[in-house]
Amino acid sequence: MRVLVTGASGFLGGAVAREIADAGHEVRTFQRRPSSVVGVDDVLGSLSSTADVARAVEGMDAVVHLAAKVSLAGDPAEFEAVNVEGTRTLLSSMRDAGVGRLVFVSSPSVAHAGASIVGDDAQPADPRHARGEYARTKALAELLALGSDSESLRVVAVRPHLVWGPGDTQLVERIVERARAGRLPLLDRGAALIDSTYIDNAASAIAAALERVDEVHGNAYVITNGEPRPVAELLGGICAAAGVAAPAWSVPAGIARAAGSLIEVVWRVKPGADEPPMTSFLAEQLSTAHWFDQRRTRSELQWQPAVSLDEGLRRLAEHYSATPR
Repeated sequence: MRVLVTGASGFLGGAVAREIADAGHEVRTFQRRPSSVVGVDDVLGSLSSTADVARAVEGMDAVVHLAAKVSLAGDPAEFEAVNVEGTRTLLSSMRDAGVGRLVFVSSPSVAHAGASIVGDDAQPADPRHARGEYARTKALAELLALGSDSESLRVVAVRPHLVWGPGDTQLVERIVERARAGRLPLLDRGAALIDSTYIDNAASAIAAALERVDEVHGNAYVITNGEPRPVAELLGGICAAAGVAAPAWSVPAGIARAAGSLIEVVWRVKPGADEPPMTSFLAEQLSTAHWFDQRRTRSELQWQPAVSLDEGLRRLAEHYSATPR
């Protein structure tokens, strides 16, 4: 197939583009800056430009859509413009160009209302109760995408959960830097059980969804390693791989949520240069269980994760030992 991958300059997007290209497909990427993925055709542009999007989808058989505004804080209008209106523009351009398949890369947060998730399958996206602007707008975008599913435009949504691995500057590097600076607390002693997804597994699952889209279109799937661990154990493993001390102090989750809400108010008035140190959404994620039933995902996508959590941590340690600070 001729496949367009949006957002391939990102950590997961780049891995997906490589995975699909390695499977023998012709890959074009679309994002604001070069993807650095070898052997693909980069098309630079913005989801906000109808002309750019039309140029990117022309001649394609399928699209894997990862491009999004991902942040714990920010202007709600920016999230809306990129995540919702950008997806709307992409869908319209795909219909005009006759592109028949879409893998929409979403997030489990689209169906999270704040309570623990204990062995659930993918629940319907719910923008009314989603926590934070990213989750809310991704929920709206997923509903737009799946609402466009038909025999002429076959759409499947996949929701990778907490993707991490060597070279990740969003999750892993922030954990490591905050731990190194002594600014990484555990909430309620880090006892909450959470799933995560090693980068190779996330990429191969998305590629599997592309191969199976004709059979599974109209559905949403959560993607994880299927190896839930306590938050303290996962954070400790990442810190050990990077050679820094694991977090050793704990804060009650209720206090962290209250502090996160206050920080959000301050951030709206005077944003910092990086992500806020805490938000109510982040406090919820670090103090409530998040693990998922993977049986339907693996059966219907005909996919299995190839890299275990422990093997992923070993590869992460190799990466840090070979990479100067």
